[in-house]
Amino acid sequence: MPQVMEFKLPDLGEGLTEAEIVRWLVAVGDVVAVDQPVVEVETAKAMVEVPCPYGGVVTARFGEEGEELPVGAPLITVAVGVESAPAGAAQAPVAEAEAEGSAQPRPLIGYGSDHARPARRRRVRPVTAAVSAPAAVPVPVPAPVPVPAAVPVPAAAAGPVPVISPLVRKLARDNGVDLRALRGSGPEGLILRADVEAALRPAAQPTAPAAAPAAAPLGERIPLKGLRGAVAEKLSRSRREIPEATCWVDADATELMAARAAMNAVDGPKVSVLALLARICTAALARYPELNSTVDLAANEIVRLPAVHLGFAAQTERGLMVPVVRDAQTRSPESLSAEFARLTELARAGKLAPSDLTGGTFTLNNYGVFGVDGSTPIINHPEAAMLGVGRIIAKPWVYRGELAVRQVVQLSLTFDHRVCDGGTAGGFLRYVADCVENPAVLLRSL
Repeated sequence: MPQVMEFKLPDLGEGLTEAEIVRWLVAVGDVVAVDQPVVEVETAKAMVEVPCPYGGVVTARFGEEGEELPVGAPLITVAVGVESAPAGAAQAPVAEAEAEGSAQPRPLIGYGSDHARPARRRRVRPVTAAVSAPAAVPVPVPAPVPVPAAVPVPAAAAGPVPVISPLVRKLARDNGVDLRALRGSGPEGLILRADVEAALRPAAQPTAPAAAPAAAPLGERIPLKGLRGAVAEKLSRSRREIPEATCWVDADATELMAARAAMNAVDGPKVSVLALLARICTAALARYPELNSTVDLAANEIVRLPAVHLGFAAQTERGLMVPVVRDAQTRSPESLSAEFARLTELARAGKLAPSDLTGGTFTLNNYGVFGVDGSTPIINHPEAAMLGVGRIIAKPWVYRGELAVRQVVQLSLTFDHRVCDGGTAGGFLRYVADCVENPAVLLRSL
């Protein structure tokens, strides 16, 4: 007798309390293996594929693409012990299932497990539909809003609503539009985003008298949630809590670029400019450890950190992300280059784990890739400092007493004024500039 097990959205770590369903990877009736990813969700930290600890046939899915679910909410139910779902075969209702023996869930890969938690009986929703056919996920339909006279309003039709895009469903749900009351303009009556937007536009009204006030303009509303919401909260908290200051200096990077070209001229792993700057940063932090610290407000203490976990800014389609290179002070330029490349690829693919985006102690921000020279970045809370690097560009420069064309870069340091004074910040930035202008300075300090 198969047992129907309910799999809930697990705790994805780092204090996250909800996640948005981005894409279902299985359908009702599909056979899944233990630890097979069943859904892709987006948290405030990253995109995560969630594996299921049960093997069997999927009997139900909960939630639509684009919907947010809290941690602990049901994701799917699986008929454990069923290896296939014959066409036309119906799954008998299951009143109760004992979570024990072979039905006991295996630990989720990457999420740990609670071995102290005893097995318990769980009441499972009866499943009456054939598991071989995908079941429609019920969508709560809000009260309809008035529809403009120009938009025909057919009678609500029975059966599934002809909508494919979860974004269209979400737009309608957020604005209280009854999709069953719309006539789609797409192929075979498919409801498009334009149909929902047309229903939201106010109906034509008679011309108002000249003295009547004009209607307030409508604008696109973008929810501050997910990654964008997390970034907004973190930056706002940084501004509220950290008394930051910024200093900057121009540096001649000609010798640094020549050193990199010489390193890459031989066989072996290539070294990026970012890796060289990161190596300079770790050497500078060894001299000025005040900047590799955090402020514990509860204890009213400055905590100097023993290791440099170096964050770096990476622009992706989902927005700005800051992956973290662990123990950067122990890595060579070649190792740093490889780790930067690996984390950047994961960030752009949306596959960074939450642990890849947390725990940083200092951030290196190369905004020169956007073609700008300078910036005053906001500190990545709860860190104490961030080094910004502008573009490296040919400029007139006085070199050895004569005017010459050199490769010049602007360096800026934003720091928490609670952890150090301007003398320490200036010393750190000057050391970084000296290493950029004369890489031999770095070799002498190793």
